[in-house]
Amino acid sequence: MDKSLADKVIIVTGAGGGIGRESCRVFAAAGARLVLADIGEQGLRETLEAIKNDGFDAETITVDVGSEDSVRNMVEQTVARHGRLDGAFNNAAVEQIGKILTDITLAEWERTIKVDLTGVFLCLKYQIPAMLKNGGGSIVNTSSGVASAAIPYCAEYVSAKSGVVGLTRAAAVDYGSMGIRVNAILPGIIRTPMVQRLLDDPQFAVMFERLRERHVIGRFGESSEVGEAAKWLLSDASSFVHGASITVDGGIGANGA
Repeated sequence: MDKSLADKVIIVTGAGGGIGRESCRVFAAAGARLVLADIGEQGLRETLEAIKNDGFDAETITVDVGSEDSVRNMVEQTVARHGRLDGAFNNAAVEQIGKILTDITLAEWERTIKVDLTGVFLCLKYQIPAMLKNGGGSIVNTSSGVASAAIPYCAEYVSAKSGVVGLTRAAAVDYGSMGIRVNAILPGIIRTPMVQRLLDDPQFAVMFERLRERHVIGRFGESSEVGEAAKWLLSDASSFVHGASITVDGGIGANGA
């Protein structure tokens, strides 16, 4: 039985669906003491139910990662319940709007940056001090393959996810000597509800079919496959991996994308 995360207290943001939900199931099976965090209560309930159906348990907390007070409360409540924080998977995000750059409104730009980039900053800001009190920990931030190779109609998303890579490196440099490891995961196209909505949109369907062909493996990824990579980064098995951007993309990056 996999116990690579045994007894580790781990926060997962964006736990209410997609990569977050399936990653939580992977982490729970590896023995983690999970705090599931998301802005949507229904999604949290469904993730918790899935984990319980797998034979494990977790706790839930509602969080808006774009709100400093909400993120502070998330971390404080976790430490109050468990006495410490060992790891975090900062995965919460909103999807691309689907407009060419000059059609994006300032409000749309600011919303994406607030959730996808500022949200990661706020999580790091409060998770790191909590981990330092316990001697260290491991943090994984979800970026995206578009941080390495942009695709059309998502300038705001590309910008935010590129920022996550830079923020990850900066945090790694600042806190690596203090026992905090910080890494990023860059997924390729993963079969999530978000991706399915884009596949159902004629504007994106042809582009996504071309992207499927560029995945050397010949298919899109599954959310649990991202979860497995995040599990390794959160575990002690990756103890010398720090400040890295790990692609989980079925070879699309290797294919010149």
